[in-house]
Amino acid sequence: MTDRLPLHASGPAQAVAAGSARLAPDLLRRLPAILTASALLLIALRLHLGWQEVVTCKTAPDPASGHASGACSLARLTFASALLPRLAIGLVAGAALGLSGLLLQRVLRNPLAEPATLGITAGAQLALAIATLFLPALLTLGREPVALLGGLGTVALLLSLTWRKGLDPVSVVLGGMMLTMMAVAASAALIIFNGDYVFSLFVWGGGSLVQQDWQATGILGTLTLAVALCAVLLRRPLTLLSLDDRAARGLGLAVITLRIVLLALATGLASAVTAHLGPIAFIGLGGPALARIAATGGSGTASGTSSGGQTLSALVISATLLSVTDSALALTIGREFDRIPAGAATALLGGPLLLWVLPRLSMLRPGERRDTGSLPPAPTGPLQQSPARLALLALGLVLACALALCLGRNGQGWQLVTGADLADMLPWRLPRILTALAGGALLATAGVILQKLSGNPLAGPEILGVGAASGVGLCLMLLIVPLAGSELRLAASTTGALLATLLILRLATRAGFSRERLLLGGVALGAFCSAILSAVMAMGTPVSYQLVAWMTGSTQSATLAGGLALTGSALGLVALLLGLGRWLDLLSLGDPLARSLGLPLRPARLTLIALGAAATALATLSIGPLSFIGLVAPHLARLGGFAHGRAHVIASTLCGGMLLVISDWLSRQLAFPYQLPLGLIASLLAGPYLLWLLGNGRSRLH
Repeated sequence: MTDRLPLHASGPAQAVAAGSARLAPDLLRRLPAILTASALLLIALRLHLGWQEVVTCKTAPDPASGHASGACSLARLTFASALLPRLAIGLVAGAALGLSGLLLQRVLRNPLAEPATLGITAGAQLALAIATLFLPALLTLGREPVALLGGLGTVALLLSLTWRKGLDPVSVVLGGMMLTMMAVAASAALIIFNGDYVFSLFVWGGGSLVQQDWQATGILGTLTLAVALCAVLLRRPLTLLSLDDRAARGLGLAVITLRIVLLALATGLASAVTAHLGPIAFIGLGGPALARIAATGGSGTASGTSSGGQTLSALVISATLLSVTDSALALTIGREFDRIPAGAATALLGGPLLLWVLPRLSMLRPGERRDTGSLPPAPTGPLQQSPARLALLALGLVLACALALCLGRNGQGWQLVTGADLADMLPWRLPRILTALAGGALLATAGVILQKLSGNPLAGPEILGVGAASGVGLCLMLLIVPLAGSELRLAASTTGALLATLLILRLATRAGFSRERLLLGGVALGAFCSAILSAVMAMGTPVSYQLVAWMTGSTQSATLAGGLALTGSALGLVALLLGLGRWLDLLSLGDPLARSLGLPLRPARLTLIALGAAATALATLSIGPLSFIGLVAPHLARLGGFAHGRAHVIASTLCGGMLLVISDWLSRQLAFPYQLPLGLIASLLAGPYLLWLLGNGRSRLH
């Protein structure tokens, strides 16, 4: 890397610069050894401290009886049946998730594949929730078969939607995200309908390593060893799977059969972890990715490390990531560390680590396609983008608002409110309609901006972690100033969204706007920000309960003044964006062409980034983290024929507003007199649309 040094550097300065240039690759290659040494050191320290408690009890018997005290017996029991199994299962579960993610990435040729991004974890969680509530007899067979059924069902649905497109990485990740969103929403609906305490869902949803015996460790350890042995025996076929399907078949490989077998093994392993520990995300993605980086030293080219060596490295890194995080929390926080979910804690460590090394990661092997999954342009002729179509879309929004305003349920059933009754209901319903309408429009605006800036059809406040970062800004402000006013909350949310957007676009610029790298960075940033929110919510403080209410999404606290202010803000931001419509179109052409056409790239990007961050912050502060609307609304507009220019902006905002208005109305009516979370209904409405889009052959999203 010394060829990048300036020509005038010489002598000691050149030596120092050269040493600095070699430092990062050397650290990356030693990453497995560094993590392993850290894990062993922390485990040894935890064992020493735990054993010290037992020894202290032995040397201090109960003065009355002369025998070991009850506290001493408890210390021995805790050491043997809680601490030791917890240390063991941290290593075993991490290795299991890493192996599952590695197999999924090899089989699907997709560096973003892992149990969480493909919906396996959420599917297993949903199956366990259904069995617990409605079919408890199934659980007598064990939790593993039930979780496996849910995971396999999710994978089968995902493959059926994306198989015709050759398991295109972008389509697979999008489908997995949508399935995850729908499965999590369905699980939440089951819990809410059955009257269980919703707060526990957020705690369990982060995973837990708490153990009371060795049963789970034995089961997961046996399954991991069995799957690892199968992977070793299938090492050559796995290598052939990296080739094109036609070439692999020419060498005698039964591609479809092998894929089904390996997918079943990976799904079973991830489902078993979910059954015993709950959902633990990121490990299956971060472990193999960091192992690939360590093998190349960040150069993007192989450094002589064999495929078997990379596999072993992935298992070691995955196991130690979970173990190091758990041990570090236990030693720094103390006995209260169990209140922080294990999966959230892992993302706190692994997310920033992956973001740091991501620019050095070679996402695709030489010769592979780098631009997959893009959609052919939607029709843009006079008919498709005519004012008549926009007017029809606006009419649909007006009808949705009228429906939400006039139609509802009471103790006697459905009622159409008119006249004096409508005047009485207006102060209650109008603020919610205005807030939902403006929030949806703002999220759609942010989605259009991010997709145009990044050139990525999957970009959106939710996918790129911008919505979660906005929540982190709000969370930090509430921790510092618990009674912060709306101005301070808005400033904190905007700052979080702005910093996240700048980070992701900086990462995209360094990566040449690679779609896979941009998505991986968004996943890492979103996991990190969500981990912070989960950790704060699990603490059970007053701020935690405010975040729980905010996370579910709601317009219940909307006021007329707030709704009008949010609507005015939305109109102002949309008007600004319409004035910058030419910038959006030029940026989508690429930097060189946009610059040649006279676009000031830096001011244009900074202005649009600020607009997108402000739109995201305003919406999430008012209605909660429903920023996946920013992903869906622009695609709804494209489906209607509005793909470019100001027409696309207007159509997207109309679609976003309509979707949230209808979702808010359904959240108030479906379980009357109870109210469902707005995010639950919105995800159940938005998810099936994108799944249909994938299965209908329209997954090429731009």
